[in-house]
Amino acid sequence: MAIERRFIEIIGVPVDLGAGRRGVDMGPSAIRVADLEARLEQLGHQVEDIGDLDVMIPETQQVGEGKLRYKEPILAMCDALRKQVEQALARGRLPLVLGGDHSIAIGSVAGTACHFGREGQSLGLIWFDAHGDANTPDTTPSGNIHGMSLAVAIGHGDRDLVGLGERVPKVQPRNTVLIGIRDVDPGEREILKRVGVTVYTMRDIDERGMRDVVDEAIRIAADGTAGIHLSFDLDVVDPEDAPGTGTPVWGGITYREAHLAMEMLSDRAEIVAIDLVEVNPVLDTQNMTGVLAAELAQGLLGKRIF
Repeated sequence: MAIERRFIEIIGVPVDLGAGRRGVDMGPSAIRVADLEARLEQLGHQVEDIGDLDVMIPETQQVGEGKLRYKEPILAMCDALRKQVEQALARGRLPLVLGGDHSIAIGSVAGTACHFGREGQSLGLIWFDAHGDANTPDTTPSGNIHGMSLAVAIGHGDRDLVGLGERVPKVQPRNTVLIGIRDVDPGEREILKRVGVTVYTMRDIDERGMRDVVDEAIRIAADGTAGIHLSFDLDVVDPEDAPGTGTPVWGGITYREAHLAMEMLSDRAEIVAIDLVEVNPVLDTQNMTGVLAAELAQGLLGKRIF
């Protein structure tokens, strides 16, 4: 199968304001050091790395409300990212957003949804994660906004975060799929079940296999939508293969399962935007997780074994 040549715009978002541990602000650099741009160019894509958005560090910011830690700088960062993603899509480019913690998806999904919303189209969302990321200020045990980003995308949570851009919700729950979870808080479990997000836990992957799970996920996210925004948290992969994440949970998907998922998405889905998040070089071993992120981007964008 011939690779569809794309113009890819790499956007770095070096933020760790939304997380509970420091270090993921260095994630974009770790993925770039793994030769991301060269790997994608070898596949025939045209690539422009526009560098990093200007993001404040925690030492210069007020923590703010305990249930929404660093809300104001995160909101500003997400709005800047929203605009950048919208601009990339308007120019016919594929945004590849490098995190940073998963709070960045509040901005990236908003940008994708607003772009297609102006064309009268809706968006599908496939979200790989060890966690639910569906807390709200009422349910969060930590106040860390990276644990609220999926809830915000489907229209639940803080009014300012939910209202970013002109489209609420950014994605309909019926077109939203969460894959790989194994650590879920009671409050987010209730929200996900109540609104009808499709969830595939690690037990589902163990019992049914990644092939069936991704096949169904594509059908759900693509049903009546213009395309799929893929948001991939590296902590969905087992810490044996991805040790450099801030909130690792044992029992995750394997190296090969992750690659299979990306290859299937490449073959069968219309991917319109990509997030790669939560690479923490401070906790990594010889940049294993940064390299894995770059490899997964290759698989998603056309690389094949044979």
